Amino acid sequence: MAVDYAVIVVYLAGMLGMGWWGMRRAKSKSEFLVAGRRLGPTMYSGTMAAIVLGGASTIGGVGLGYKYGLSGAWMVFTIGLGLLALSVFFSARIARLKVYTVSEMLDLRYGGRAGLIAGVVMWAYTLMLAVTSTIAYATIFDVLFDINRTASIILGGAIVVAYSTLGGMWSITLTDMVQFVVKTIGVLLLLLPIAVVKAGGFSEMKAKLPTEYFDPLGIGGETIFTYVLIYTFGMLIGQDIWQRVYTARSDKVARYGGTVAGTYCLVYALAGAVIGTAAKVLYPKLPNADDAFATIVKDELPMGVRGLVLAAALAAVMSTSSGALIACATVANNDIWSRLRGLTSRGAKEHGEADEVKDNRMFILAMGIAVICIAIALNNVVEALTVAYNLLVGGLLVPILGGLLWKRGTVAGALAAVIVGGLSVIGLMATYGILANEPIYYGLLASLAVYIVVSLVTPPTDEATLANWRERLAGRGGEEETPAEAAPVPS
Repeated sequence: MAVDYAVIVVYLAGMLGMGWWGMRRAKSKSEFLVAGRRLGPTMYSGTMAAIVLGGASTIGGVGLGYKYGLSGAWMVFTIGLGLLALSVFFSARIARLKVYTVSEMLDLRYGGRAGLIAGVVMWAYTLMLAVTSTIAYATIFDVLFDINRTASIILGGAIVVAYSTLGGMWSITLTDMVQFVVKTIGVLLLLLPIAVVKAGGFSEMKAKLPTEYFDPLGIGGETIFTYVLIYTFGMLIGQDIWQRVYTARSDKVARYGGTVAGTYCLVYALAGAVIGTAAKVLYPKLPNADDAFATIVKDELPMGVRGLVLAAALAAVMSTSSGALIACATVANNDIWSRLRGLTSRGAKEHGEADEVKDNRMFILAMGIAVICIAIALNNVVEALTVAYNLLVGGLLVPILGGLLWKRGTVAGALAAVIVGGLSVIGLMATYGILANEPIYYGLLASLAVYIVVSLVTPPTDEATLANWRERLAGRGGEEETPAEAAPVPS
């Protein structure tokens, strides 16, 4: 394992080095939080694919393939569909708004007063997403170094917190691009073909496994529908995803770069399912399906290649973890803390760019420490992630898409949708169980119904607010760029 250890150590040292380099570039709030809105198509596509394809998509995707066969691709496939829908239909408008958070978009569209409550819901979602990503380090470092769960979480979490705190989005962008390359080589170009060959090829796999393993709908229609509701729609509204859209150099980069990333996700989904199916042939009686990835890597790959593939798994976890962490800190600082202390836009400018960067850096550090502590204390990853996505989709999907698509939507309707949808989801999870499908079904319907009814019975959004909204959607207005920020960077 010495060569494998060397590969991992070099990779981890490189991540810290990227953080140090990013710190030298992040001199303003825009640079720190959204990489100066200057990413070209290549970097944008790579980093967007990196953040949405995390540990759940890699380790969990292989596990679903082990359990259900090719239809196990549906979870990651719906993530790709969500990213494609976001990129084709919404990303250009989102990028032109020139804001930092989803809550700022809601305030622009509805004329204020919706952002704080929405910010609390979004903060809870991004916090739990960061926690569940951080817990995944335990599995990887256990395979790598045979160290205990707590030490694994602290080691992996500390590295992500360090480079995220140092350089903000610039560091995360650079590390995500490296992670994208490592994942592509490790999972698609190495593990996928080796796993299929070791399993005897597709003909041998079909001979040894039940026919339902090759049924595209074998996982079940209801499960696929639930994945669409949670993951496809979740991709449309998550702060971690929108914050990457804000990094695009132009609306065209956001649209076409995101389309490339979404297509990559579809390929990655199928690859994970095939690897899991091959693992089922090789190890038919694993006690836990999620062990399939680590087992096939540990037992079937040659020295050096094994280290690179494990680095790919680590890259998948780190990219999602760092993206969720900066999203959590951005929401906590800009949408909650700044509003509670009454810091207006003018007050923020008087605060100074250096102080803004310092404040956001401190919030990343504080949120990172909190994430590591919660990850150590928390055991059930699936339940935590389900709660996070149920709250996000049940509480925020309707007011966000309603604001983008329906002129008659009002701030009262948006607030009612957030509150009723969020409380309905919580109540239904308590009644039916956290992992049940009913909470997201009924919670989303309740949010939609109250949004439409309350919007129709309350006065329309005033014309001045809507005029300002249309100006921002057209790309006019928003933050002023400095000459340094306006200059593009290489793709």
